[in-house]
Amino acid sequence: MDMQKPYRFILSGGGTGGHIFPALAIAYEIKKQLPNAEILFVGAEGKMEMQKIPEAGYKIFGLPIAGIQRSLSLKNLSFPFKLLNSLRQAKKIVKNFKPDAVIGVGGYASGPTLRAASNLGIPCLLQEQNSYAGLTNKWLKNKVKQICVAYEGMEQYFPSSKLNITGNPVRNNLLQLPERSSALESFGLDRNKRTILVLGGSLGARTINESIAQNLDLLAKQDHQILWQTGKLYHKEMLVRSENADSNQLKVVEFIKNMDEAYAAADIIVTRAGALSVSELQVVGKPVIFVPSPNVAEDHQTKNAQALVKKDAALLVKDADAVDDLLPTAFGLLKNVDQQKKLSENIMKMAKPKATEEIVSIIFKMIE
Repeated sequence: MDMQKPYRFILSGGGTGGHIFPALAIAYEIKKQLPNAEILFVGAEGKMEMQKIPEAGYKIFGLPIAGIQRSLSLKNLSFPFKLLNSLRQAKKIVKNFKPDAVIGVGGYASGPTLRAASNLGIPCLLQEQNSYAGLTNKWLKNKVKQICVAYEGMEQYFPSSKLNITGNPVRNNLLQLPERSSALESFGLDRNKRTILVLGGSLGARTINESIAQNLDLLAKQDHQILWQTGKLYHKEMLVRSENADSNQLKVVEFIKNMDEAYAAADIIVTRAGALSVSELQVVGKPVIFVPSPNVAEDHQTKNAQALVKKDAALLVKDADAVDDLLPTAFGLLKNVDQQKKLSENIMKMAKPKATEEIVSIIFKMIE
């Protein structure tokens, strides 16, 4: 690579934090190695990336694409028009920006963008975060040069000649966690109590929140504390429902920005099983209880979680059982130090902390 040349890259995709964080991690690593590089993002109008990417200091274009609804709905009638319109706009963006390579991270917008770029002969790389391939990525598999995945066994979806098992990019600050006692203090938590971190994603997870809200009497009988991220949609309701709980045992927050401190403060972590969460938790190496969301395509969160459960690297509580079983399982795990140690050691064995660097080196080789 000519380090002086201002190489140009388009990163495309989004829709959820699970797609946006990996894209930002890749952008950060490209800039670290090639300070002169120019990076443009292409997202979907009205989705989270349109706010998060500019906040991180990058320019983004929004395409008028929307997903196909799984059920028959009027929205599906407009899909072909939105798709054609998005393909046209994507082609214009790619022609004007003249990228050296285009990287898709999954999500609606990456479909038209990578399609347009590959039709113009520009090398493309696909980064698939999940243990199964989404519709967009299946549609692109023959068009791209390289595919980076986080799970074994992806040959069933993608040509094996293009496959690289790199792992998923994780946020840089998770590779070196802060010290536990200062992390506990930053949340106003007691450094002598065992701590459960409960995460429901940025918007919130109804079942996980109900599992806490309906069992506050169980918490009162224990000497533990819970740091509870309710998510935006449930925050007000959960504050009201937990107002009689002991504030020395329960910290209720809408969203946690400093995830590195939250992970450092936790003895055990309760979370959904989105691909990005799984990859981050492998690097963090704490005992985890997954409550996979049942409301996702092809039940892929259950598959993500089972890949770890099979290796004795995590516990799984089904969504349907969570209200009854989640807190008792968590308290049981806190009592069992040997099990905590085993889960912790096994989850760390699965970590791929150098994922972002590997992906970027594959991108650079592709250009050469």
